[in-house]
Amino acid sequence: MSAVRAARIAVAAVIPGELALMVCLVAGVRPPGWVLAAAEALVCAVLLLEARVLYSLYAASRAGGAAPRTARREALRAVVPLPVRRLLLHELRACAALGRWALRRRPHGVRPEDHAAAYTGPQTAMMYGLLFVSLIETVGLAVLIPWPTVHRVVLVLDVYGVVLVLAMHAACVTRPHVVRPDGTLRIRYGALFDLTVPPDAVASVRVDRRYPEGRLVTLSEDGVLDLVVGSQTTVTVELARPLAFRRPLGARAEARVLRFHADEPRALVDTLVSALRQPAPP
Repeated sequence: MSAVRAARIAVAAVIPGELALMVCLVAGVRPPGWVLAAAEALVCAVLLLEARVLYSLYAASRAGGAAPRTARREALRAVVPLPVRRLLLHELRACAALGRWALRRRPHGVRPEDHAAAYTGPQTAMMYGLLFVSLIETVGLAVLIPWPTVHRVVLVLDVYGVVLVLAMHAACVTRPHVVRPDGTLRIRYGALFDLTVPPDAVASVRVDRRYPEGRLVTLSEDGVLDLVVGSQTTVTVELARPLAFRRPLGARAEARVLRFHADEPRALVDTLVSALRQPAPP
């Protein structure tokens, strides 16, 4: 077994146990002293293994002529699986979006001259409904569960769920679609999806309401990418050439047609068509 594989297995085995121990401590459960000592010793051993593997990979990259920043990035990519990195990045961005939303800051990636297009209309009621159900569940379980320890554990999980729902919605609100004056189109869905379409890749764009079935990001066999919000899309972009994109968990693919939702599709399409007709700067 290679050192990199051993490091990945160790992280996958230790992180769930450490999270469970943290939940117990937050909930007021006091495990025996030997359990805490063994857990901390195991975590320290894993950290030492991770540090050793990361340093060896970093040193190998530096010996091959890579810059320090590039060597660090390559070492992390070798040890931490891509889906794990992507999930952590999504969660951090969603939490940052929640702060931006609460402070009423300018939407992410939107300049004063840009056209921002919201897309949260079809899902807003559902998200607030899910939030309401989560709050009712929290209150209901607080009344029904007679065991203080179990109640505290469930409370921590419920609060995390409420914050996560708010963060996901905040990410969608603060990361709208963007049309730049030069005709660049940026299609997004919260912190999960972000695709920049250059002006020369757009063959045509039109308002086109559809109700596709499937997940948030669905790619058909003929290269049609559907970014579905509330079971619908309202804008179709025909591409002049296949365009590469990254799925939420990091897998790469190519699309030749993009279909996504905008709350005001006509305004987005008119703005994009007008920008594409502008002469290119010298």
